[in-house]
Amino acid sequence: MKAIARRTDRGPYIYAITIRDHELTIDEPLKDGGQDQGPGPQEVLAASLASCTAITMDMYAQRKGWDIGPLEVECEYESAPRGYSTFFNLTLRMSDHLTPDQRERLEAIAARCPVHRTLEGPVRFKQRVELTSRA
Repeated sequence: MKAIARRTDRGPYIYAITIRDHELTIDEPLKDGGQDQGPGPQEVLAASLASCTAITMDMYAQRKGWDIGPLEVECEYESAPRGYSTFFNLTLRMSDHLTPDQRERLEAIAARCPVHRTLEGPVRFKQRVELTSRA
């Protein structure tokens, strides 16, 4: 998986993010010096966890043949200082027509989404610099 962030000429913190054939705009909110032309990087992290959780639950329900009706996952968090744990608060909103067993199983499956597993496991980074000509 790969995402590329490219600086744009539309503002100081506005970046075009390319993922496969898709492009997203990332910016900082006005209060942080941006122009609020898109979500900020931290917001995209929360969106990644929320959407991955919802999709994982949906896929599981489809495999089981369950009609789960409306599904919503809300993710809130504040980044923690280096060395401290970041706490993610997930709210799973499911239809009241689901049985207690279905709700319990979907809640358990929610914690198995790939983004959740990535965030809770050890994460390492490798970084390198490549020089390009100024264009």
